[in-house]
Amino acid sequence: METFQAIAAIVITALAIYYATSGGSKPMKAAQVTDDIADEYDYIVVGAGSAGSVVASRLSEDEESKVLVLEAGTNYDENPDFHVPIKWLGLQHTKHDWQYYSEPQTHSSLGMNENRAFWPRGRVLGGTSIFNAMQYTRGSSKEFDDWAANGCSGWSYKDVLPYFLKSEDVFDNNLKNSKYHSTGGLLGVSPAGATPMADAFLRAGKEMGYNIVDYNSPDDEGLSKIQLTVRNGVRSSTGLEFLGKASERKNLDISIRSHAIKIEIENKRASGVVFVKDGKKQFVKVRKEIIVSGGTINSPQLLMLSGIGPKDHLEELGIPVVADLPVGKNLQDHEMVFMFSEVNQSVSITKDVEESMWSRFQYELFGKGVKAISGLDSNGYFYVDETKRGKKPVEIQFICISRLIGANQFNFKDSIAKEFMTQDPNAHGFTIAVSVAHPKSTGTIKLRSTDAFDYPLIDANYLSDKRDIAGFIGGIRIWEKMMQTPTMKKLGVDIKRMKMSFCSQHEFRSDAYWECIMRHLAVTIYHHSGTCKMGAEKDPTSVVDPQLRVKGIRGLRVADASVMPVVPVGNTNAPTIMIGEKAVDMIRKKNTVKQFVRDL
Repeated sequence: METFQAIAAIVITALAIYYATSGGSKPMKAAQVTDDIADEYDYIVVGAGSAGSVVASRLSEDEESKVLVLEAGTNYDENPDFHVPIKWLGLQHTKHDWQYYSEPQTHSSLGMNENRAFWPRGRVLGGTSIFNAMQYTRGSSKEFDDWAANGCSGWSYKDVLPYFLKSEDVFDNNLKNSKYHSTGGLLGVSPAGATPMADAFLRAGKEMGYNIVDYNSPDDEGLSKIQLTVRNGVRSSTGLEFLGKASERKNLDISIRSHAIKIEIENKRASGVVFVKDGKKQFVKVRKEIIVSGGTINSPQLLMLSGIGPKDHLEELGIPVVADLPVGKNLQDHEMVFMFSEVNQSVSITKDVEESMWSRFQYELFGKGVKAISGLDSNGYFYVDETKRGKKPVEIQFICISRLIGANQFNFKDSIAKEFMTQDPNAHGFTIAVSVAHPKSTGTIKLRSTDAFDYPLIDANYLSDKRDIAGFIGGIRIWEKMMQTPTMKKLGVDIKRMKMSFCSQHEFRSDAYWECIMRHLAVTIYHHSGTCKMGAEKDPTSVVDPQLRVKGIRGLRVADASVMPVVPVGNTNAPTIMIGEKAVDMIRKKNTVKQFVRDL
């Protein structure tokens, strides 16, 4: 037996070396970066994250335009786990993570240390597209139409779909001929479904009367195998796919370890960026435009440090007011509650399964298997209020994770984590993350001080609106029904796994019990958005207009998740990439998506 295992290991290693050197699933080389920064550029992009990498890559397609990207983090070659999908959760709490924490929460995060929610954000080329769980979800067609109807002209579903299609390179043969998908883009999109749990989840949904659908089409209610931003087993981050592939262009300079601390504004026009690189303060001028793509936390912080923000707040800190705008308000995010279920069959991912020779074989040779997914296998969208079906966006999202979660990456108190999280890394089971698709609670981001290196004050204000509680309870009632289907009973699922002592003052499974669970255990799904809200020119609640131009300031735009007026249904990475794509066409006054227009 030992001889066989040794021979097998040698064969696998030899084949893996061959496969890696002939293409395979190995990541491409590091992005080409520079320390030689010119005095002036046509465009300066602040932040090389999910949107910023797209913006910089597309702007530099015009050879006559000189483009600079300023990224506070480092290159994406520093950690090989960046590119292995199953490793995503372990990337948090590292030097490549901003590691933000909210202010102590009143209505939520009661099971966290100091009642603070942990918010990981990528500090590396590719930003949080290096850190996320890679679910490729665009949002509901109905909500984009709502964006347009509420002042964001040019952002209807018909307007934005071509930009989703421009980026996409879908690998699912069942979707390649769909008018809602495309091939040949820079962003790889591959199907999950690597474990038997994915099929079990779909069967349970069908037993409840739901259909199997493509959740990235307008027909989104029902169950689906998850679509992941993965190409041949490698995470398809925007840093790797957009910026890395463009980094050798002579008109594109990428400066890492470059923390922007202020946008200089002269006569209501953005003139340049002050940044700190390797401890040295520098200034670079801009000829045309500055595009701020720092994300929902960093973008409002930079604007406020530059004098663009709420007048009262800026004056409290002694910052001269350049533009009185509601920067940092309208903070939105999805929360999720992990609903754990142990099973009596070997149908899920465990530590042994992940580290097995078979998993290694599948991944190294073919870019397949459990290491080629994030653990997220299936998705469900549901209505709680059936009168809204077909009229409003779906209300509840289920994400089926084909493993139990044991690592306390969420700032749970030790006592809470010990009881709630899985202690046996080889226990078979699954997790359904239940989320309210359109939360009503909103928070704020404010400056802590005038020091750009001081983290801002983040008040998520989670669960302050009782409608979010009602939404969660509605979602959990759907979960309860799913756990009682024949498929789940056959797997030995027991709802009592969610019976926790810290909510024992309430009757198990009562509304009050589930509310207690939510207020203790709900965590971010990393969908922070809305703090530089887009809206009509005369909308007093907006920071940027539908062209993403900062109101009252020439030569300055914001392009990232912070401009979303409302957090979209589901995951936000794909819409953020779409925003980057659309922003560049507006900047260049070009239409690059004529071939992607669909007859809807």
